[in-house]
Amino acid sequence: MTVSNYKKMFTQLDHKPVKAKKFEKHNKPKDRKFGPTTKCCKRCGSNKGHIGKYSIGLCRKCFREIAPKIGFKKYS
Repeated sequence: MTVSNYKKMFTQLDHKPVKAKKFEKHNKPKDRKFGPTTKCCKRCGSNKGHIGKYSIGLCRKCFREIAPKIGFKKYS
């Protein structure tokens, strides 16, 4: 169940606290401690193409845009 569906269902159960509590117990998204979804770009928030080396924390697209500003050079 995606996060958006989870929140939508939870708003429908506002007037039924017992059922809402049970629904939340069994259907809330997992708290992730590792994997690709835990790392996101500091600049745009994307979690694809993440560069974590040197504690950069950017996706590859944002890195290409600001690499010259932060001192990286492209050698041929």
